[in-house]
Amino acid sequence: MPHDAEISTRLGPKGPRSWQATRLGRKSPRSWQALRLKDRIRPGVRVLFVGINPGVRSAMTGHHFAGFSNRFWKLLFESGLVPEAITFEQDDRLPEFGFGITNLIPRPSPGINDLVPSDYIEGWKTLDRKIRRYRPKVVALVGVTLYRAIEPLLAGEVDRRTRAAMRSRPIALGLQPAVMHGARVFVLPNPSGRNANFSYAEMLAAFTALRAMLNARRQARAPEAGASIIRAAGAAKR
Repeated sequence: MPHDAEISTRLGPKGPRSWQATRLGRKSPRSWQALRLKDRIRPGVRVLFVGINPGVRSAMTGHHFAGFSNRFWKLLFESGLVPEAITFEQDDRLPEFGFGITNLIPRPSPGINDLVPSDYIEGWKTLDRKIRRYRPKVVALVGVTLYRAIEPLLAGEVDRRTRAAMRSRPIALGLQPAVMHGARVFVLPNPSGRNANFSYAEMLAAFTALRAMLNARRQARAPEAGASIIRAAGAAKR
């Protein structure tokens, strides 16, 4: 049971408030709007996870996918993408597993409705540079909305009708035909608890499919690596 002091911090002058609202309400928007998250990317990254933009709690904690209802870290572990359970406070460990994480748009907001078209355009330019620099094997876009937003930018100059068709067509989870600087594009569902479009089972299936694709790529490279070793050994004997 919480101590009296803890209980009192959860009570406003007019009665109980949610813990999340109390915590976030202590700081005005000015205290988090200028905050930015640190990318967790190293050279040799296999998969670069990309979110749309940080939520308020992520900005305040300084960690990716820190929302109370966000299941990103749980999905990573339960899908087998990482060998041990980690939390948002350990997001700096992602490179240990060959993963990286960033956001399309760096500025935090309570929701995507607070973003404007210029945010996406400028964010895409920055993301494009990051992908070109680090050359991940896979770019995992966390959210169908995110892929829908940048797909017209990937296509370059298109007319208004084509752009509208891109934004309205259904997008399946998983591997996409698009390629970014040699990286395959994989769409994952937004793991927020507020995402009612996908059940947790569907989210887990998508993350598990990503793991299966990575395993298949690794197994496909193994015979090639073995053949290279044999050829090198033969050349040394000659």
